[in-house]
Amino acid sequence: MQRLAVDPLTPEEPLSRLALLKAVLGPILRLTFRTRVEGAENIPGTGPVILAGNHLTFIDSMILPVICDRPVYFIGKDEYVTGKGLKGRAMAWFFTGVGMIPVDRDGGRGGVAALMTGKRVLDDGQMFGIYPEGTRSPDGRLYRGRTGIARLTLMTGAPVVPFAMIGTDKLQPGGKGLPRPGRVTVRFGEPMEFSRYDGMDRDRYVLRAVTDSVMTEVMRLSGQEYVDMYATKAKAA
Repeated sequence: MQRLAVDPLTPEEPLSRLALLKAVLGPILRLTFRTRVEGAENIPGTGPVILAGNHLTFIDSMILPVICDRPVYFIGKDEYVTGKGLKGRAMAWFFTGVGMIPVDRDGGRGGVAALMTGKRVLDDGQMFGIYPEGTRSPDGRLYRGRTGIARLTLMTGAPVVPFAMIGTDKLQPGGKGLPRPGRVTVRFGEPMEFSRYDGMDRDRYVLRAVTDSVMTEVMRLSGQEYVDMYATKAKAA
């Protein structure tokens, strides 16, 4: 299988886009959001890692890549990089710069494409970020995780580092408009490994058990109320 060139940064650049964005956005985050990071030492310094956490609002995906020492790759809507005009080009430059890999997630094959993209990132020894809920929480509570996270860790052997975004929904209610100043905490838990389930990545009971274990740890880190329902179903109700 051809290896995926997941890194959107060109190594010839004297200062990569990610480094530039960290240099610019880092101080802004510290001043505007008073960002506090807890447990960063739990992220392994090398090798494949899955970061799995809650998803409260749009700025979660802007904060996570900036606060991590290692590049974080994650799936994003392809519409973020296909816009027209100056705004469209600026959005594409930013999102690919912070590690977003655009995937068309609509239709029956969208989930498979996202899963295989994550696998190739991990097979390349990189760090992959995922929101197991599959979408932003509609009300600040933590919803049932989808089992793609379990498939990834069982297929690749990559440890899962759970994390919690705390306070971002207060700064950008509904995920729209410019975020207001406030305090954000990003809390990382200890790595979780599931080698005891090797070869069982197609067992739906194992997939659910692994996913629920990860979501229980995310709930502990975030302090959110848990809802045993998919967030997409809650939004459609």
